[in-house]
Amino acid sequence: MAAEKIEILDLDGITRAITRIAHEVLEKNKGIKDLVIVGIRTGGAYLATQLQKKISEIEGQVVPLGNIDVTMYRDDFGSRSDLSVGQTDIRFSPSGQKVILVDDVLFTGRTIRAAMDALMDLGRPTNIQLAILIDRGHRELPIRPDYIGRNLPTARNEQIEVDFDDQNEAQAVHLIRA
Repeated sequence: MAAEKIEILDLDGITRAITRIAHEVLEKNKGIKDLVIVGIRTGGAYLATQLQKKISEIEGQVVPLGNIDVTMYRDDFGSRSDLSVGQTDIRFSPSGQKVILVDDVLFTGRTIRAAMDALMDLGRPTNIQLAILIDRGHRELPIRPDYIGRNLPTARNEQIEVDFDDQNEAQAVHLIRA
């Protein structure tokens, strides 16, 4: 039996979600003072770029953007052979900053824990806030997002796929049922 692929968000839905998250970030933080955005490679990094563009469009100023690779911080690094180490590109210190950590899909919380560990090795942020495009549930760690594009409860055997175009911009979100 072939897997069923159901579109959850189209391009317009993703754009609306990112716009809403941008406004919520600005409202909660009272603007962009001491605000930085860090995307988790790879999907989170792409979405962080889109969030940065939207916030800059609203505020008229560019918010610093960085990307973090969490491979070496994963708790399953030694047991998986399919993990490749990417590059962290953060050209600012997170110390004293309000960090908006961005990822595409929140599932167990383990990737977010790894990202927080990696960030803390780079400095001590004032706080870390979590922005997620899709929250699918099934948390194994006490991780809760501050900003959510869409809550989508799933079965454990289902998958969420965020499709990106050649410019690394999110185009659609699909639920894959086996």
